[in-house]
Amino acid sequence: MKYLHAMIRTNKIDDTLFFYCELMGLKLLRKKDSEAGRFSLYFLATHDGAPEIEVTHNWDEKEYSNGDNFGHFAFSVDNIYEQCEKFMQAGVDILRPPRDGYMAFVKDPNNISIELLQDGERLEPIEPWISMKSIGTW
Repeated sequence: MKYLHAMIRTNKIDDTLFFYCELMGLKLLRKKDSEAGRFSLYFLATHDGAPEIEVTHNWDEKEYSNGDNFGHFAFSVDNIYEQCEKFMQAGVDILRPPRDGYMAFVKDPNNISIELLQDGERLEPIEPWISMKSIGTW
């Protein structure tokens, strides 16, 4: 397993980018805009390949209270199906099953979201994951 990134939300994207890039010296590695979802993702890091901070800017203004601006941790895994099976066997709810062979979400005992991403190419979709509905409330 490899630690990838942590995600925070902001409604102050210019101030946030100034803080992380100018004051802390992180680099903007890539940006992705979603017209349909009305958000932008900014991935920042100390250098290429380092664990990243994903800054999510939701275009519609929203105030965040202390704590709800933290999103999730992300890890790449060798086999997303095997990892999710291991979590299920331990009684962990699969909040977003890996139906696509690429991404899943679980929550830790502290209610923190954990994103799991298949390392490399997505795996071929297989049962029971294809038809599985979310178990928890995410």
